[in-house]
Amino acid sequence: MMLGFLLARAGVDVVVLEKHADFLRDFRGDTVHPSTLEAIAELGLIDAFLQRPHQDMTQLGGVVNGQRVVVAEFAQLRARYPFIALMPQWDFLNFIAEHAARYPGFRLLMQAEVTDLLITGGTIAGVRVRTPEGPREIRADLVVGADGRHSTVRTAAGLRIKDLGAPIDVLWMRLSKRPGDPGMTLGYFNSGRGLVTLDRGGYWQCGLVIRKGGFDGLRTRGLEALYAEIVALAPFLGDRMHELQTWDDVKLLTVRIDRLRRWYRPRLLCIGDAAHAMSPMGGVGINLAVQDAIAAANVLAGPLRDRAVTPQHLAQIEHRRTWPTVATQTLQVLLGRVVFGRAPRPLAVAGPPQRTQALPLALRIVRRFPALRRIPARIVGIGFRPEHIRTPEIAEAAP
Repeated sequence: MMLGFLLARAGVDVVVLEKHADFLRDFRGDTVHPSTLEAIAELGLIDAFLQRPHQDMTQLGGVVNGQRVVVAEFAQLRARYPFIALMPQWDFLNFIAEHAARYPGFRLLMQAEVTDLLITGGTIAGVRVRTPEGPREIRADLVVGADGRHSTVRTAAGLRIKDLGAPIDVLWMRLSKRPGDPGMTLGYFNSGRGLVTLDRGGYWQCGLVIRKGGFDGLRTRGLEALYAEIVALAPFLGDRMHELQTWDDVKLLTVRIDRLRRWYRPRLLCIGDAAHAMSPMGGVGINLAVQDAIAAANVLAGPLRDRAVTPQHLAQIEHRRTWPTVATQTLQVLLGRVVFGRAPRPLAVAGPPQRTQALPLALRIVRRFPALRRIPARIVGIGFRPEHIRTPEIAEAAP
């Protein structure tokens, strides 16, 4: 969506395909970080954006082994917007779509699911799409796969993946928020287990960290086992377990940390999770995807207007975005080992933590020297290579 917006703004004809009828999905990444807020400001849209319902998060912290720890302090950042805006992703997408639609070259097709690449004479010429009206073909000078960690475009292009391994999955759910609940915290972590708790105003968005592939075993044990896992980590939630009435109230996120060995073929590029799936740790995935989009638009706007995109342009984008991707994924893997170990204890033997363990060394250091909080704040909030919008506004936007 962001790439389509930037290209249409720069005078390029764009079609964005969304397979669903709307953007309303629970438990997508909902954190808009300072780097993305800066990009929105560069577009002149920050005031309108911040008028949308959201919450400002100025710290990242949690309760680890029974001890409260603040890991990142965004107020220490040298940024115009030193906070994370918690905003449902469907609101973010709708905001971008509304502003992109002001440009004549932008088209958004809903209920349009890409099923395959369109190949003509051995050359990628567009995509095949399933719509309520039947199948159709959309031809394009460039296909961009931004269709997530299970990318159809990536698979059809035969691009190879390097899997870095993720020892965890996450179960997402909603639980009501009540007077007297603890204040906002990233979550509760103990004995290699974790429960993420995001304050969404009227409810908690909770993510229970489980071992990779452990969901079927937990379901076999029943909802009471799920309740026990949650309450062992966050006892204050014990009086509302009945809100999880069936397994339909629980959504499984299969965590992956991987990246493409090459992000492109002639006339095709992958960005975001289609190029590099991230762990939910730090909520950085959506923001890295936005940075990919900005970098891609900066490189491609001129060549697309001239219909002269080459593989060298695509390689330039990959080269620019590979280093921040590798650095971020490496830190996610290392931090996951610090917080969870190689994997959370198997749910079949997990119960209430037997004893309070000492904080991991890295967290003890951050706690002892608060000035160090600016380092994770910089990594999470800004990233390793923040991108700035260089594309001109060529197309005339409708008021």
